[in-house]
Amino acid sequence: MKLLIPILLSTLLLTACASYEPTHVGLNPTLGAVKLQTEADFPVMVDTIDTREASFVVRFNEEGKAPRLVSASEPVRQQLEKLFRNGMNKAGYVIDPAARNSVQFQLNYLLADVTDSTFSFESKTRLVINVLAKNSQQEFTKSYNANGYLKGSLSPDFATLELDITQLVDKLTTEILNDEELHQFIQR
Repeated sequence: MKLLIPILLSTLLLTACASYEPTHVGLNPTLGAVKLQTEADFPVMVDTIDTREASFVVRFNEEGKAPRLVSASEPVRQQLEKLFRNGMNKAGYVIDPAARNSVQFQLNYLLADVTDSTFSFESKTRLVINVLAKNSQQEFTKSYNANGYLKGSLSPDFATLELDITQLVDKLTTEILNDEELHQFIQR
């Protein structure tokens, strides 16, 4: 009898832990290596907007069930805003809301589509960020894309998905912040 109670409690606790499904993913993008683009303290207005149709970042698809949608724990737009502002500062620009030249970073698409089967999972992540730069005479638009793929046994753990999405964001934002064509336009 003394042994039965701890076994029952342990089973109950393990069952409760196994059925827990997080409701948010914690993304933590970081600023990659950004090259200095100007030494003249060039003023530029920087803005980041989220134009996605849906705010979730992970969609779990299991056969016979409705998709389970998971959002980011912190708004992705705010994380990108901080990243792009820091990156533009590191590139040598002075962020000035009254500047004549402006750059708008538009989060157009971010989704990890996870297909979960009994013994394995597959995750396909897609990220699209559009950039709209303006000076007094012209506009510059460019779309940047990145895709990620992850495959594993059993069900995916959130830490793995978070890391995969974060690395994709890091890679694409670094590519954008080091795009010489964009910087040549901004400095006109």
